[in-house]
Amino acid sequence: MTIKQAQRNSTDNKDTTNSSGDQSDQGDQQILELGYQPVFKREFGRLASFSFAFSISALYATIATTMIYGLQAGGAPALVWCWLIAGAGCMCIGLSVAELVSAYPTSGGLYFTLKYLVPTTHVPLTSWICGWLNFLGQVAGVASTDYGCAQLLLAAVSLGSDLRYQPTAAHTVGVTAAIIILHGSINSLSTKWLDRITKWYAIFHVAVLTSAIITLLVCQKEKHSAKYVFVDVQSHSGWNPVGFSFLFGFLSVSWAMTDYDATAHIAEEIQNAAIRAPQAIASALFLTYGLGFIFNIVLAFTMGDINSLLSSPTGQPFVQLFYNVLGVKGGIAFTVFAFIILNFCGIAALQANARTIFAYSRDELLPFSKVWLRINSYTQTPLLAVWFNVALAIGIDLIGLGSTTAIVAIFNVCAIALDWSYCIPIICKLVYSSSVGGYTQGPWNLGRFSRLMNACAVIWTFFATIIFLMPTNRPVTAENMNYAVVILIGIFLFSIIYWYVGGARKHYIGPRIKHESEEKNKIHNGTDSVTRF
Repeated sequence: MTIKQAQRNSTDNKDTTNSSGDQSDQGDQQILELGYQPVFKREFGRLASFSFAFSISALYATIATTMIYGLQAGGAPALVWCWLIAGAGCMCIGLSVAELVSAYPTSGGLYFTLKYLVPTTHVPLTSWICGWLNFLGQVAGVASTDYGCAQLLLAAVSLGSDLRYQPTAAHTVGVTAAIIILHGSINSLSTKWLDRITKWYAIFHVAVLTSAIITLLVCQKEKHSAKYVFVDVQSHSGWNPVGFSFLFGFLSVSWAMTDYDATAHIAEEIQNAAIRAPQAIASALFLTYGLGFIFNIVLAFTMGDINSLLSSPTGQPFVQLFYNVLGVKGGIAFTVFAFIILNFCGIAALQANARTIFAYSRDELLPFSKVWLRINSYTQTPLLAVWFNVALAIGIDLIGLGSTTAIVAIFNVCAIALDWSYCIPIICKLVYSSSVGGYTQGPWNLGRFSRLMNACAVIWTFFATIIFLMPTNRPVTAENMNYAVVILIGIFLFSIIYWYVGGARKHYIGPRIKHESEEKNKIHNGTDSVTRF
């Protein structure tokens, strides 16, 4: 059976499959066809898959922690129009990712697709660069998400002290480390328990978002006019002209609508993944885009004095907004809600990256791959990969003790590195798919709009990258300079040096492809390459 036939069978069977066991067999058959031994239990159903994809955006909490970008860039209109414009660009990337995930639903994500998207001689180096960008982007994503969790929790504490308590760098980093360890502990559970927990993410998230919208509209008596919300652009960034300053409002959207492939990295744990994984990505993106636009309009109408928000003692304009409208108790409540939701995102991100570490180790992309490849015999999950990620994330966040500027630069690289790890396969699909001949569309695809959507995704990524690398405030000083470009170049140089000097090019061949019969023989003979402990 060919991969194309396996994908066709996936499509034909999607409406006739009646049990999770049948779906697991079908999905595992496709993994065998793609060249890997199935090791995970397919416990994630439709609701958990969608909830997982939606939780990655952490819409409510991400807006809470990044609202300052829009306010500085152009005030209320930047909150509204930047979300509408940048969200459309992000949708192009996300839908392009979903299409590739449907074609090759493995824990390797888009990195794996390069096996079929570029000429054979280019596969190793292209996969190497793409894999390292994705891996480091995800690690930085886990670190930045949990750092944001700590900031929100300490902001709530500050509100409770009547703003007398001001968090220090040491407090923030210490709380962040504790949160990362908590998320590692939760990810040490089996996939069955993770499925049960994940189902509640989206339900809680939508409930909080709805209550926040209603509460602000009812309790804020002095709302702004439509002209103030949609027309009166106010730059507080120091950049001129105002139109240029306005562009920095796109950053908030790019933070919320990113990590599109997280669901792909748990594809080997999703029932009927070729259909459900891309469906989860697409539906979660549309919901994030629509609800985010509505929520930003509500925030713009009810935000009150912008100077009060930008000069907030908590450092969080979003927190100050709720404090101004609802008082201490209301401000604490909605800040804690954001903290809980961002925790959901951190747990999901850590799970996705642990599966990424496993998948990359399966192909010997990472150092000490045999260690991270080990599967715990009780949970049937890669526990060592989970705690390796925990250690890396804490290591990154420790930088915050010495320099807030440096750690912000690393966090900025997160979205850039991830988006380019998606765009490399998308560009290769546009350039090579017709000539290489190995790529086969999955059962979920964009049809005749595929190439247009792919091209828009690449153009948007080029544009957004420039904004991410620029300092958001002027005059530019050593404290507010954006050092993300230095970190990005460092990542690229590391991957190239490791490739040529570290000897990686001698053993790394890209995503491994083995014949189905060989995999079956290994399983039957008990000689599979995955170690259990």
